[in-house]
Amino acid sequence: MKKLLFLPLMALFGVAALTPVIYKVDPSSSVVVWKGYKVTGEHTGTVKLKNGELQFTDGKLTGGSFEVDMTTITCTDLEGATAAKLVSHLKSDDFFGVQQHPVARFVITKAFPVDTKGNYRIAGDLTIKGITKEIKFNAAVSDSGNQVKATGKITIDRTEFNVRYGSGSFFDNLGDKTIYDEFDLNVTVVAKK
Repeated sequence: MKKLLFLPLMALFGVAALTPVIYKVDPSSSVVVWKGYKVTGEHTGTVKLKNGELQFTDGKLTGGSFEVDMTTITCTDLEGATAAKLVSHLKSDDFFGVQQHPVARFVITKAFPVDTKGNYRIAGDLTIKGITKEIKFNAAVSDSGNQVKATGKITIDRTEFNVRYGSGSFFDNLGDKTIYDEFDLNVTVVAKK
């Protein structure tokens, strides 16, 4: 009889141990730094996270998602009217069409630990301008009790999301006005229980 009671209790505790722990993204502590490249140089800036969450099961990252507020794009390597002009162009339909697509979204589909130090290989679905593509990147995750921090560098081919302005892959004779297809996002996500 004791065995019959013990087995359901063990099953109950086993299920409880596998229940995901949810950490809510803190947008004020999180940041995305973008870097775009062209023949004559590069530009950098930031964009803010809107919301999101990271899921952990048995202490390991197992899922999550976040939304990026595309209306918050800034440029940090230029100043004044020049920076404002670039930001306005990035928000236009030539690039990210922010008026129609104010939010970009990323959803983790797989998270593989690559060691015991908090390093992961992440796969997930990125949606920009209503177009969703799978991306993969490496991330480092650290846990300080009630808070986790995840950092990663993501390289994106903008043309896969119909962002083709100035792309040498689609337009001829651009010369030194060519903007490279790939850009980088250095993502820092801070999330709290």
